[in-house]
Amino acid sequence: MVEENESRVLRRRRLVRVVTRRLSFRATLFGAGTLAGIVLGWMLANYSEGIPVRAATSPATGEDIATLRTELEQLKTLVPDQAHAMQDVGYHFGNLWFAAQHQNWPLADFYLAETRSHLKWGVRIRPVRQTKAGDIDLNGILEAVDNSLLSAVKEAIDKKDLEQFTQAYRQTLEGCYACHKASEKPFLRPQVPKTPTVHIMNLDPAAEWPQ
Repeated sequence: MVEENESRVLRRRRLVRVVTRRLSFRATLFGAGTLAGIVLGWMLANYSEGIPVRAATSPATGEDIATLRTELEQLKTLVPDQAHAMQDVGYHFGNLWFAAQHQNWPLADFYLAETRSHLKWGVRIRPVRQTKAGDIDLNGILEAVDNSLLSAVKEAIDKKDLEQFTQAYRQTLEGCYACHKASEKPFLRPQVPKTPTVHIMNLDPAAEWPQ
């Protein structure tokens, strides 16, 4: 009985390693690979606690696979969808505009970095979008936007050039809208923000409080 339990545990361990490799791209909620590591540790703790480990001698059963599939589907429900990530993109990109208008360039640089990071997060969640015209490679689109439009915004920030920033910012919004239209969502029309989305952050670069 003990040997049978050991073999069952080891089969599940082997399956968990396979499943977590496939799950790692969905681990964006906690950082790349972290959710997969949590899955692996949790399942091993549940399936192997108190049982000595020796070499596996038989393949996984259908019951093992079905159990892992069920648990994997439950874990997928914990991962946010792309809309959640894009809401964060809007938050950071909107604040970027006002940081630059106040010529708070370190803060603008921070919000640009957060925008880029969250765009990558959104694409990791859903790298391909299906449309009537065919599949849209969002990763390819993001790479082009990041290397051109967002790089131009970064250049303007580094130069502390408000006029250049304003032009680059507007061009980036146009690029974002082109992606929305390609994804068959033309109703998602961005604009230059009218009010900051953050109110607790002081945008004045000359602020003296708090010390």
